[in-house]
Amino acid sequence: MGKEMFQVSTLQALALGYFESVISVGELLQHGDTGLGTFKNVDGEMVVLDGKCFRADHTGHIVPAPDDMGVPFAAVSDIGGGYEYDIGQTDNIEKLKELLTVKIEEDFGLNSMHIVRIDGVFEKIDARSESAFYNSYVGHTELKEALSKTQKDFHFENVSGSMVCVYFPDYMDGINAAGWHLHFASSDRKLGGHVFGLKMTSGKATIRKISNIELSLPTSAAFDTYALKSASQNDIKEVEQGKQ
Repeated sequence: MGKEMFQVSTLQALALGYFESVISVGELLQHGDTGLGTFKNVDGEMVVLDGKCFRADHTGHIVPAPDDMGVPFAAVSDIGGGYEYDIGQTDNIEKLKELLTVKIEEDFGLNSMHIVRIDGVFEKIDARSESAFYNSYVGHTELKEALSKTQKDFHFENVSGSMVCVYFPDYMDGINAAGWHLHFASSDRKLGGHVFGLKMTSGKATIRKISNIELSLPTSAAFDTYALKSASQNDIKEVEQGKQ
């Protein structure tokens, strides 16, 4: 464990509507203690912390995900061995992403993958999640359309918690989202979701550079019906990196 990024399926497949289970939560946790993703039928946002998997529902509340719950897309690794540093007050998510990018650039890491855990105090967190969407057998409903029907935004104020940040380099765009992707869980593990805005009072980051990836692709015949290169990169950025 811990030598690589373990990813379930590709973001292209998820964006085009492949919402079926590839592996279970229990199997996923064998490959890493920190990460993010979603669940079968895009039934909420996934946050993996301390070797435990949590599901944020469409109200912003999180609960432990059962081991047998299906996973269509996720990326996890081990945070152990990463280096720590303090982050000061940060006004917005764009500034935080800039600070993280500077840190990995200093380590000559822009072409590598990274996983980051930030334990901090936040004046506000703007987040979102969704309820399950069931694809018809007539055709594929793309992720953007599904989320337009099921996704809800919510806002947390004066909250402490942990943020999982995953970075993929530009050339891996489509395998995952290029750049930073952030999910949050409060310290009491009651609130969380996909982060699209924030104001951080203080935080401590653990950053781990990753140079290997294991990709677990779907084995079903249905997976072969998706023209993965046709996935819209603009749609991927919009739904996965918090762009409005």
